[in-house]
Amino acid sequence: VQLQASGGGLVQAGGSLRLSCAASGRTFRRYAVGWFRQAPGKEREFVASVTERGGSTFYSDSAKGRFTISRDSADGMVYLQMNSLKPEDTAVYYCARGSTGYSASDSNEYDYWGQGTLVTVSS
Repeated sequence: VQLQASGGGLVQAGGSLRLSCAASGRTFRRYAVGWFRQAPGKEREFVASVTERGGSTFYSDSAKGRFTISRDSADGMVYLQMNSLKPEDTAVYYCARGSTGYSASDSNEYDYWGQGTLVTVSS
C-alpha cells in the first residue's frame, strides 16, 4: 500500500488549504485514515481521523472547529480541509492508513504512511 499526501503550500494566517490523500489498492476504503503533523523540533501529533465508511470523524483539540476531514466513497480519496490557519499549524502533514476501520489518535494504530506534505502558515 502506498499513500500520497498532497496540497500543502504557503498560506497567510487566516487562510485555507485542502490536503488530499490518495492510496493504492482497492481495500483502502475498508480502513480508517488519519492525518498527523510534525512541526520542526516537535513530536508527531494527531490531527484528525475518519472511519472506514466516513461515518465518524475525530479531531484534536487544536483542529476542532477549523479542520474538516472527509473521504470520497467513489474514488477513495481522503481530504483535510483546513480553515483559519495559524502560524502554529506550520508542519509536515502526513496521512496514514489505520490497521482497522476504527479511528484512533495513536499513531501506533496506523500501519501505512504517506511521505508528507509541507504546510507553512505565515503571520
